Amino acid sequence: MQHATIGWGMFQTTIAREARAEGVGLHTGVYGHVRLVPAPAETGIVFRRVDLDNFPIEAQGHNVARVSYATSLMKQGVLLSTTEHLLAAIYSCGIDNIYIDIDSIEVPILDGSAEPFMQMLEKCGIRKLRRKRRYLKVLKPLEVVEGDRRIGIYPADEFRVCCYVDFPHPLVGQQEVEMVVGPETFRHLLARARTFCFERDIEPLKAMGLIRGGSLDNAIVLTNDGVMNGPLRFPDEFGRHKALDLIGDLALAGLPLLARVEAHKAGHALHTQLVSRLLADPSLWTITTEETARSEREAYLPVLSPASAAD
Repeated sequence: MQHATIGWGMFQTTIAREARAEGVGLHTGVYGHVRLVPAPAETGIVFRRVDLDNFPIEAQGHNVARVSYATSLMKQGVLLSTTEHLLAAIYSCGIDNIYIDIDSIEVPILDGSAEPFMQMLEKCGIRKLRRKRRYLKVLKPLEVVEGDRRIGIYPADEFRVCCYVDFPHPLVGQQEVEMVVGPETFRHLLARARTFCFERDIEPLKAMGLIRGGSLDNAIVLTNDGVMNGPLRFPDEFGRHKALDLIGDLALAGLPLLARVEAHKAGHALHTQLVSRLLADPSLWTITTEETARSEREAYLPVLSPASAAD
């Protein structure tokens, strides 16, 4: 099968084949099954609760619900939690249209990173669709500030993120990740970075009814001066994972972004506030079918195999 550059091109895409995964939800502890299914042009990224008659929940800003420790979506009272890792993988790979069938209230955490989802997408491959891709191109800056935390989105001819974190811990401290987002950059720089928490926060989180499915197999646990379940996959795995979360939340814009996003000590709440405020003000953006920065992305080798023919 011939390889070609995937995603972030002129035409919309979907996956070529189905793929499945299963596992426990990080916060609910509920076991669930996920199936990725091809979708026609103009569908977007749509979750379907197959345990509720295929009830659809679009991965869009207007469906954002609770966002304190994970990004959850809600539509007509139907909830779906911890969507960010799967959305980050799909969005970074330039997959425009896909159904995500799930039979529980929370996306499985798997190993705490986006790596298992990237492996699923690699098995799926992609298929080009006979419809031009539409981009959301930012025209004016927008910033959201809360104390020393802030996030901003600015005009650019590519999708670039810069994520800064600062935690008072000897293994973390100040970390910054900046990159143009595409399938290869995400695959090699961010996908394997796992979620993390501090040992001192475990009991308070459990008291809040969270991390019921958390374990040393799906999250890095930081002690006062080290890590309980090393080794780390990257020296700056914490900053990389925050950048992964950021991309997953930005996927809720609903279209591929042509913009630069800078996040400073931000989290899910600020990420999703930015998306909501951006979408609420049409003077800040335009919809275009022209990708203006293909060369840098096309310099990377492909990660997925397309189907042999366009659909």
